[in-house]
Amino acid sequence: MKNYNYIIGLCMIAFSLFSCGNDTRKAAGYGNFEATEIMISAENNGKLMQFDVNVGDLLQKEQFIGYIDTIPLALKREQLEVSKAVISSKSKGVLSQINVLNAKLKTANINKTRTENLIKDNAGTQKQLDDISGEIDVIKSQIRSVEIQNAPVVNELKSIDVQLKQIDNQIQKSKIINPIKGTVLTKYAEPNEITAFGKPLYKIANLSTMQLRVYISETQLATIKIGQEVTVKIDAETAMKSYNGIVSWIASEAEFTPKIIQTKEERVALVYAVKIDVTNDESLKIGMPAEMWLKN
Repeated sequence: MKNYNYIIGLCMIAFSLFSCGNDTRKAAGYGNFEATEIMISAENNGKLMQFDVNVGDLLQKEQFIGYIDTIPLALKREQLEVSKAVISSKSKGVLSQINVLNAKLKTANINKTRTENLIKDNAGTQKQLDDISGEIDVIKSQIRSVEIQNAPVVNELKSIDVQLKQIDNQIQKSKIINPIKGTVLTKYAEPNEITAFGKPLYKIANLSTMQLRVYISETQLATIKIGQEVTVKIDAETAMKSYNGIVSWIASEAEFTPKIIQTKEERVALVYAVKIDVTNDESLKIGMPAEMWLKN
């Protein structure tokens, strides 16, 4: 009985070894995880008065992060407001003159109509009508003259309004607002530092969905299409961990296999890049190697 059990055990071991040796399946592609990284830069010049960002922070979209000193802009805006008030007072004086002349013009037109009616009734003279018509022409000429004198003042007021809008836009851009939901990858500035327009402040990426970039041969193109479900595997402690992935992009042009591919034979081949979207359970990291397996 003991010999029988011994023989059965040897047979099971031999069968297992034989099965393992004949499992020639391999991954359809190899690559590394990546994410769309966004560099957030300063949109104004000045001192960072507040900057509440740390590496690893999960930031929400439209979240207020901090602001750049706006005192110089506020003082400049106040100065423009004073200039606008002074110029407006001059403009009001000119406009009052135009109002007076318009009132005279209205009265003159009424007198002209009355005189025309008197002439029809043979109670007025042509000279009276000519005098009133001449008065109307003089008043219109005076109105045009005053409007010409007021034109530079009006244009100056418009220029100040444009400058005020520019100042308001700069003040708004002094606020540091996070554009997307994501995790802070790198921090380039600290509070109280002097920053400048275009200077990087921090780098952020949405890590909730990672992209695995793998490379496949031309012969594999027929087996992969956008929207296809695949299995993505990463190294774990005891066995490989699997994830569900969706093919989101396939390159239209071939390229040489990058050095990150481990197999020597595959490094010299022309391949096509493929991106696979994988939902991150906080285990996936940028640069982590992984394998793509096609589902049966």
